[in-house]
Order: sequence, then C-alpha cells, then structure tokens
Amino acid sequence: MQTETSKPWNWLLFPFSSVKAGPDFLYAATVGHGVYQIDAKGNWEKLGDGQPDLTNVNRLQLQHDLLHACTGSGLYEWNGDKWEHNGLSIPCYQYRKIGGSSYTATESGLWSKSGSRWENIACPDKRVYDFLHLPQYVIIAHESGISLYDRFMDDWAHFELQTSVTSLAVFKGHLIGSGDNGELLIGDKKGKFDRVRFGKTFIFSVLAKGKDVYVCTDRGLFQLAYICNQVTLLSIKLGCPVTDVDMQGDSLYLATLFKGIQTVNV
Repeated sequence: MQTETSKPWNWLLFPFSSVKAGPDFLYAATVGHGVYQIDAKGNWEKLGDGQPDLTNVNRLQLQHDLLHACTGSGLYEWNGDKWEHNGLSIPCYQYRKIGGSSYTATESGLWSKSGSRWENIACPDKRVYDFLHLPQYVIIAHESGISLYDRFMDDWAHFELQTSVTSLAVFKGHLIGSGDNGELLIGDKKGKFDRVRFGKTFIFSVLAKGKDVYVCTDRGLFQLAYICNQVTLLSIKLGCPVTDVDMQGDSLYLATLFKGIQTVNV
C-alpha cells in the first residue's frame, strides 16, 4: 500500500482519521482532505465528487458493501461515482445500518431512519460519538458519559462520567469505552466504571474486530487482554499514533497520523 509511485504527492502530510477494508478497495479518510480509495496494486484515487472541499471525515463505515462517510457537514454515501448526501446535515461521528434501519451518532443526539425520514431518537441535547445496538440494550457514548436504554424494561440509565466518551466496545462481558482525556473506561457490570491509565499512553478509541478488541493510541495499536484478573494492553504495532483499524482476512489496516496507512499481518 505504500510504494513510492502510488502515493498522493503529499500523502505524508495527511493525518488519516479512518480506514475501511472493502472487497475490492481499501478506503482511507483524512482530516480535511477527503477520502481516498486504494486498489490491490497500491494506486490511490481521491473520491472527491459530491463532497465539499476540505471535508473533515470523522469515520468511515462499510454497511452492506456501501461506503459511508461521517463528516463535519453531515452523512454521505458513495454510489460508485460520487458522494450523495444522506439527508442529515449536522456533524456526524458514527453510522450503522441494522436490519432495515439506519442509525447515526451526531452533534445533536442519536438519529434513526427506517423509511425516507431521519428522526432524533435519543440524547437530543448531547453530542453523541458512538453507540452499540445490542439485543437488549442501546448504549450511547456522548459528551458527558454513557446512556443505556433497556428494551425489556423500557427504561433509561444515565452515567455522568465528567468526560466525553468517544468510542464503545464489549470485552468479556464488560462495557469498554475511551474517554477524550485518554483514559480507558471499564464497566464493572454493576453500574460503575473504573478509569484506567496505561502510563503516559493516550487512548484515542476502542474497536471490536471479530472476537478481539483493539485500542488505538498515540503510541500505536494494542489489543485488549485479560491477565491475572486485570485488563491490560498487548502491543500490535508501535511507533506511530493510530487513529483507526480495520481487518480483512489475516491483515490489519491502520490509519495513522504521520505514517499513512499501515498493514500488519496477524
């Protein structure tokens, strides 16, 4: 992915914010420079048509083989030729399609669309960064903590953590989150969260890939492990800040701030 002849002329200047591995292309989002696709030969092509110039892309998602970009100017879908605005114009941070419904984390709460119209369904007064849609629960990570909706009880629980929670995952039955202050938040299954720091390592996000949970940090990529009744970090790739990771087959693809898109075989 990093041959000298296949990079954009200023690729090293791009801070990459997100990466997604598709069946035919690797997709990489930059901060302020749009989205690129990379083919199997390492050729880069900017997917620029239909998005404003200098678009800040927060996250990419591949849902049902359709590429979506959560940006500072709303949600976009790539139709193969250009970006199409998905009808939501507020800043977006996460997108998932579950069954016949779409869900988006935005500057103004969690939104859902089951037909042609978007509707706010939770936390309208909060900036929502991530969410989990589980059989019994909807769990929302937002600017002041975590909110949890119990479908069976039809009831909400709100955990005000005095920190913005920017990503969520489930690890060995524990709810795991990343805080905007670089901490790892670990649920104790009793409604409380432990705050854990790993030295001076600053955690950007946690992401579940298959049965594993990966941790993107300013020192590199780690994998969560449970050793001697403690959650710890196992190093996967050190030496550069990693902002996002995706997996395809035996390969991990890393979005980094200073060293482009990296590949690690696992």
